[in-house]
Amino acid sequence: MDIFGQILELDEEGTHDFSKEMVTAYFEQATTTFGSMDQALADKKLPELSALGHFLKGSSAALGISKVQAACEKMQHYGELRDEDADRDLAAPEALAKIDALLVEVKAEYARAEKWLRKWYAAHNEQFAEP
Repeated sequence: MDIFGQILELDEEGTHDFSKEMVTAYFEQATTTFGSMDQALADKKLPELSALGHFLKGSSAALGISKVQAACEKMQHYGELRDEDADRDLAAPEALAKIDALLVEVKAEYARAEKWLRKWYAAHNEQFAEP
């Protein structure tokens, strides 16, 4: 909430146009990135999964969506055949299995964040265009 609050401070008085534009761009990026992650997982492209995790981690951090950020950081490391939590290297099949499970989790966390953001803007008389 701290980071999101800082973004809201950048809005002009009486409007949330700037922050809403950032959030809209994030929604679009996340949707596209999840599609790319699904394809990279199907193709077993670990370096691409790492890069996509890194990309979405940064976008999520910029808005303060910390659970998505943390999950994407794990994906980034798994794609590099590394489990930082266990402090050990991974074999490719194990890394892919971890990413498969993590992708379900990160999509669920994203859905919660998206719902919260949409609700926040609706409460402040702002609506998003439907995708």
